Amino acid sequence: MVVLTILLALLSAFLSVKIWLLRRSSKEIAEALSECLKTDTNSIITVSSRDKQVRRLVTELNKELKLLREEHHRFVQGDMELKNAVTNISHDLRTPLTAICGYLDMLKSEDKSPEAERYLEIIGGRAESMKQLTEELFRYSVIMTSESEPKQEQVIVNDVLEESIAGYYSILSEKKISPEIDITYKKVIRILDRSALARVFSNLINNAVKYSDGDLSVRLSDDGTTVFSNHASQLTSVQVDKLFDRFYTVEAARNSTGLGLSIARTLIEKMGGTISASLENGVLSIVIRL
Repeated sequence: MVVLTILLALLSAFLSVKIWLLRRSSKEIAEALSECLKTDTNSIITVSSRDKQVRRLVTELNKELKLLREEHHRFVQGDMELKNAVTNISHDLRTPLTAICGYLDMLKSEDKSPEAERYLEIIGGRAESMKQLTEELFRYSVIMTSESEPKQEQVIVNDVLEESIAGYYSILSEKKISPEIDITYKKVIRILDRSALARVFSNLINNAVKYSDGDLSVRLSDDGTTVFSNHASQLTSVQVDKLFDRFYTVEAARNSTGLGLSIARTLIEKMGGTISASLENGVLSIVIRL
């Protein structure tokens, strides 16, 4: 009986040590994996344990980590190639479009039949649309390829929002949209890039012009949360989930590259904020938190 008790005690002690070693190994693996995922190096997971199963697990994790890094590098390379392609294409399109618009302006002063006048007006409208799309592509490529940090300055968000709304007054009036504006009287001051914030607000108002059923609500609360909302019966929840994806457009958005909201998200995230979209009872809401 005494021998059995001693054996059970030894077994218990052995298992306790074994469990402690496994816990230590799992902690080492978790910390090493976290560090490897955070850094863009070829470091691997190492563990002090001599246990065969633990070392086999580490070997398999290192294999998967290597594959993950290869996929990540391919993605980064492909993403950079795409950005460079967009930059080159938008730049190459700007020169001939400028020439086309110039010759169209010259033709307007020439004598022509009413039919030719109508055709010329159609061509001019299409050329102007192409020019706007090209400029949007060029702005996107500049923003995405820029490695510089956003300019940091003290900005009164209220003023930037009011100026952005005022800048779209004529377009909103043309679309018969009377925006409901609720901007807090309290000054919302943040340290960020004023021009980038103005671009974000402009893109969101422009988005409302494209998707709105004829209304727009803009609210800025004391805590710096800005909400743009409008009825958008043509949108679905699936489409809303993709609104911030680059080049994504819906059928209702003509003359669009699908880059406006993608640019907005990139700029907001660079300034340390968040932006999200939701659809509830047919109302699209885009929320910015600075």
